[in-house]
Amino acid sequence: MLNAISPIDGRYQAQTQELAKYFSEYGLIKYRVFIELSYLVALKKICLPELANLAVEKLHQILTDHEGFSEQNAEEIKSIEQVTNHDVKAVEYFIKKLFDDANLSEYKEFVHFGLTSQDINNTAFPLMIKEALYEVIIPKLKELTLLIMAQADQYRGIPMLAHTHGQPASPTTVGKEFMVYVERLGDEIKTLEAIKFKCKFGGATGNFNAHKITYPNVDWISFGNDFANELGLRRSIYTTQIAHYDDLGAVFHSLSRINTILIDFSRDIWTYISMEYFKQKVVAGEIGSSAMPHKVNPIDFENAEGNLGMANATYGFLAEKLPVSRLQRDLTDSTVMRNIGVPFGHTLIAYKSLIKGINKLTINQDKLYNDLDRNWAVVAEAIQNILRRERYPEPYEALKNLTRGKSNISMEDIHQFINTLDVNSGIKAELLAITPHNYTGYY
Repeated sequence: MLNAISPIDGRYQAQTQELAKYFSEYGLIKYRVFIELSYLVALKKICLPELANLAVEKLHQILTDHEGFSEQNAEEIKSIEQVTNHDVKAVEYFIKKLFDDANLSEYKEFVHFGLTSQDINNTAFPLMIKEALYEVIIPKLKELTLLIMAQADQYRGIPMLAHTHGQPASPTTVGKEFMVYVERLGDEIKTLEAIKFKCKFGGATGNFNAHKITYPNVDWISFGNDFANELGLRRSIYTTQIAHYDDLGAVFHSLSRINTILIDFSRDIWTYISMEYFKQKVVAGEIGSSAMPHKVNPIDFENAEGNLGMANATYGFLAEKLPVSRLQRDLTDSTVMRNIGVPFGHTLIAYKSLIKGINKLTINQDKLYNDLDRNWAVVAEAIQNILRRERYPEPYEALKNLTRGKSNISMEDIHQFINTLDVNSGIKAELLAITPHNYTGYY
């Protein structure tokens, strides 16, 4: 950890370890082995005559053994790669050795039959991303969203001075301001979950050339579609040597929008803390400043904002770069794809920081009340709209003259103004009942 270049695998390793089985070198190798073995099982299912005597039980046993795929197995593949200088070919040779060890040598040339390395990579990567997303990222995001919703319920109906353009504005409620983020996140989570993960599986340049020329009577298009579907993916029909990556671009853009929403949330909560609308629970042993003992800094929201920004910068690059490849294939996607775990790591760190930070918040109702009480000018909107209803002449202008640009409007000023209005006593009573504390609308 102390020698890690990236803080994801160093300082924050404990917070990102759930992602290691998906995005580490070990994880990638394991997914490649899984795709190769699953492909062999699929070939056996379509009854190729050369595989007629291959006991499917032995194939399933090899596939089951793969579930216990160890770091030692991965190291063996890496050792083979040092000779081949090709990562996927090393996986192929490793599996052929498994066939030798299982007395299945006569069938081993069907390992990687008709495939190119990108058939394996462009099936392994979307599968690992999908599983990391649905097993780690989305559950943590939903946990965070539910926590924000719980805060909204807890603070429902508590009035708060709103600020538009940084200036006092018509009051809102603390609960509603939290619900703003619940709604935004909920909408984008639905968008994210609607994205279909696709793979490229069609031979060297996507046409199933080798498959068709070798077994012309097999419907390889249907085979490829069924194979992808069984893995929980959808096969892209017309491809070059590599995947389009458009679906992954959509995933990265959606995650980026989610993270942008949470950057907005982080900054709002940070600001509310600075305004003393929220205080933070003091954690025993923690230090806010090496020089100023009194400080309790909003570090969790700052940490989240920074990591969300790091994630989004990488998501943006991935979404922009991956769908672009010269002609039928260049190799620029290969090195880029190896960094896919980076934004997921920063994202997970941020979600955990936000959960930690929210759980340390305590509301400061005295401050909320006092700020409202110092800003009676905000009821001007309410008064002028009731006067509009009563067809009072130029009510907006009257309230503007009373309040605009003035920071010391008091309850007495507002009530004095109301009492001078040429309206009946019932309307005056209605207006006098309005306060910054009850002028909060529905939420």
